[in-house]
Amino acid sequence: MFKKIAAVLTVIMGMAIAMPALAQGVNHKIVFHVDENDAKLMNMTLNNVQNVTNYFESIGDTVEIQVVAYGPGLNMFRADTSPVADRIATMSLSIDNLTFAACGNTMRKMEEASGNPVELLDEAEVVTSGVVQIVLLQEAGWSYVRP
Repeated sequence: MFKKIAAVLTVIMGMAIAMPALAQGVNHKIVFHVDENDAKLMNMTLNNVQNVTNYFESIGDTVEIQVVAYGPGLNMFRADTSPVADRIATMSLSIDNLTFAACGNTMRKMEEASGNPVELLDEAEVVTSGVVQIVLLQEAGWSYVRP
């Protein structure tokens, strides 16, 4: 009988210790990949970002999100071609821990092809390689989404 009571108390104490950890929520890390110059895809990506953020916040979790664009997808972050520039500006102000990474390799190739510098939206930061950025984030435990 004593062993049963001790076992029940051990379970209850374990649950009591674990409860504060559950109440604190989980931090999720997600990288979204854009490699197409398609306004519908870009908007879908931003819809996904907003929906994921809303969901995790509603259950008390936090989320870090990075949108990585390379190849034709870099147009998402170009000041002269982005069909979603206004949404990016608004979302970057309203969603904590949301960042935008532009592929430096793609920028360099676009500049070489056009002979002109590529101007990015203020919200985008240049990384050396979009593909490498995605790999590094996945290796660091980030979840990968390609809308």
